[in-house]
Amino acid sequence: MARRQQLINADPARVWDVLADAKRYAEWVVGTRSIERADKAWPRQGARLEYTIGFGPITFRDECVVRLCVPGSRLELEAVASPLGTARIGIELLPWDTDTLVLVDEHPLRGPAARLHGPPGELLLHLRNRRMLHNLARVAEESPGEEAGESEAREPTLDTGRGLEGDR
Repeated sequence: MARRQQLINADPARVWDVLADAKRYAEWVVGTRSIERADKAWPRQGARLEYTIGFGPITFRDECVVRLCVPGSRLELEAVASPLGTARIGIELLPWDTDTLVLVDEHPLRGPAARLHGPPGELLLHLRNRRMLHNLARVAEESPGEEAGESEAREPTLDTGRGLEGDR
């Protein structure tokens, strides 16, 4: 199981704001190129986020589903990783003085990756999650003025027609 942590120089509410904003997912999740669609209910349990992921010329359209949400402190996602299966990604926020200690726990859950998981896969997850936490810190620590300019430049198309969990 790939577990990593990072101290982010922002309070937990600020870090949670980034996690709870589906439009910003591509700014911190490694490999995500664009957000295609997001449920309005994000990040409530059952909400879905569809995205394009890729490395080099290879791209896939995948999704993640919120499996558990404790607003302000914990988010558990099941992410599709075509064609490898799915992964469980747990993110926990702990207040640490005026900062936030972010704990990430990720492992393959279903499909070929779960059946074949071993030390090489663990190493890749650790490297990916180290970069992801670095990105999350950068986004959460940026000033509000920088955030507005950045998010306008990368504004995804969101599905505004979706409602709560059962509206899929």
